[in-house]
Amino acid sequence: MLCLAACTAAAVSLFAQAPADTTIQVQKEEDFYTIQTVPIPEGILLEVGGMTFLPDDALAVSTRRGEVWIITNPYMKNGARPQYRLFAQGMHEVLGLNYINGDIYAVQRSELTRLRDLDGDGEADEYETVYSWPLAANYHEFSYGPVLDKEGNMIITLNLAWVGDHGESLSKWHGWMIKIAPDGKMKPFAAGMRSPAAFALNDKGDIFYAENQGDWVGSGSITHVAEGDFVGNPASLVWSHLPGSTVTLKKEDIPDTGEPKYDVAKRVPGLKPPSVWFPHTILGISTAGLINYDTNGKMGPFEGQLFVGDQGQSKIMRVYLEKVKGVYQGVVFPFREGFSSGILRLNWGSDGSMFVGMTSRGWGSTGRAAYGLQRMVWNGKTAFEMKTIQAKPDGFEIEFTQPVDEQSARDVASYHISSFTYKFHHNYGSPVINQGSCPIKAIAVSPDRLKVRLVVDSLRLGYIHEIKAEGVLSAERNTLLHNFGYYTLNQLPDGEKLAITAENRVTAAVPQHVHTMKQETATVPAKASKTSDPKYVTQQPSGWTKGADRTIIIGTKPGLKFDVESVTVKAGSRVKLLFNNNDDMLHNLVVTKPGAADNVGEAATKLGLNGEKLGFVPSIPDVLFHTRLLGPTEKEAIYFTAPAQPGDYQYVCTYPGHYVVMRGVLRVTK
Repeated sequence: MLCLAACTAAAVSLFAQAPADTTIQVQKEEDFYTIQTVPIPEGILLEVGGMTFLPDDALAVSTRRGEVWIITNPYMKNGARPQYRLFAQGMHEVLGLNYINGDIYAVQRSELTRLRDLDGDGEADEYETVYSWPLAANYHEFSYGPVLDKEGNMIITLNLAWVGDHGESLSKWHGWMIKIAPDGKMKPFAAGMRSPAAFALNDKGDIFYAENQGDWVGSGSITHVAEGDFVGNPASLVWSHLPGSTVTLKKEDIPDTGEPKYDVAKRVPGLKPPSVWFPHTILGISTAGLINYDTNGKMGPFEGQLFVGDQGQSKIMRVYLEKVKGVYQGVVFPFREGFSSGILRLNWGSDGSMFVGMTSRGWGSTGRAAYGLQRMVWNGKTAFEMKTIQAKPDGFEIEFTQPVDEQSARDVASYHISSFTYKFHHNYGSPVINQGSCPIKAIAVSPDRLKVRLVVDSLRLGYIHEIKAEGVLSAERNTLLHNFGYYTLNQLPDGEKLAITAENRVTAAVPQHVHTMKQETATVPAKASKTSDPKYVTQQPSGWTKGADRTIIIGTKPGLKFDVESVTVKAGSRVKLLFNNNDDMLHNLVVTKPGAADNVGEAATKLGLNGEKLGFVPSIPDVLFHTRLLGPTEKEAIYFTAPAQPGDYQYVCTYPGHYVVMRGVLRVTK
């Protein structure tokens, strides 16, 4: 007995001294959300423009080539392949599709069309024009829809044309959201849109549309649209004087000062800033595909939120919205990346899975396929995520999907908060401006450990607040699947501020540092010195008394391509390279070491908020020479000495997403 007691005591002592399990489990997206590819028969070019489910659970898909296909068994049940049937054809770039009251409606470039199979043979016999609008034959005059509003009207959006380096409304109501009533009558609803490729209703029936970077658009965003709103691009206001217009602003009413859009909106009644900004290149570059997480979906504990696809980066984001003082605002989180092509359309399947329709022609995407149809399925396991972030009078409250580890959640080092915004001006896009840090003063964890309240200094209305929680672990010591979100703060709510006590006060010294960046006037800042970087030389070197041995001129062409895809120079020769960006997007030209184009492109994508300021040129040895980031119609010459070592070097555009397809070969010979 004595021996047993002694042994037991020793075991207890040893157990007490053993270190606690400090293993940290790193989560991955594929642990929770599976991407399945729906096979497409050879010969069918399914460049998805629109998708809608039919009552028999078949999926109707429209294409950019003017076709509508009916796909039976898109779920691939029991391992059977889906079957494709051509339902309609001969239309003009169908970028929207919906099944409404027993009929399929398609939005072509120039009209809303009702498709009917009158003889029951499985093919459309009647193509009825419900409503049409004029076109100017500009390639950029895309049209999208129809989505039903809560009153049963069909919503349609019309793209601006692209002329040189800016958008223009060459045809009536382009740049507008319009509504078609059940009796076929049209009503202009809101203006100021550039490329409104996607829109949807939230769970309250309010309309949100997705916009992507361009002229007057610093970065991608989603915006609540109400009747009479002007959302920012003045080109559409050329029609605001017409009968039926719900917008009274004129083009000359919109200042071009480069101030933040929120600040301009305070002086221009009717101008509406975004509800949620999507930081460019971090959470997408071409916002498209928008769907509400309603009762049809099954994608984790995020009901009532929005899912937003991105065409350029082939990924999906998640948006939590709240209404503060009558104004929508909220936070965007990453959700799932790795899709095969550029995402344009999202639909819920009857089993709660999400169907993702894709195309990359003319636009390019990190997913390298030209088109595709995939299906995302949740396996029922709940990831440790920031479920929501809500604004408080003195900061933010983060709600998690699982209880947090209290020690990590109370540690101020687990968080980092900063803020920034973009310019509102006629230029294409904007660098990040007015960056500043937001020190945390207090941290409080709720009794159930599902919420963390952060008291934050230096909050700014109209700004995007980057909220990182990289150090927070779950009670089961899982890392966050995604440890950051971006909250757009349009209003501060009323209510009680958190009482700062000895228990919740942040004790670590956190210096308050808020600074304002100089307002740049150029589309993209140039290098501080044209000669300080040997990889970026824009003046002929003084030693080149006889000039360049070889002058190369490279431009762009549609489809994210250089117009010269192979150039041969001699080793050690003096080269003048003139890059002419005659495209409608931002581009650069970066010469890399042999086989290093992918590495350079991926490094550029990871530059984050400073990417545009740096011209998306990473400071790594694989970069040999480069231009700056050029806006549409800009050109620039650089000078360099060709490498001494013969080989196939590459030149590539490192703007995020472009590097996948926009490249050429610089062949160096002896």
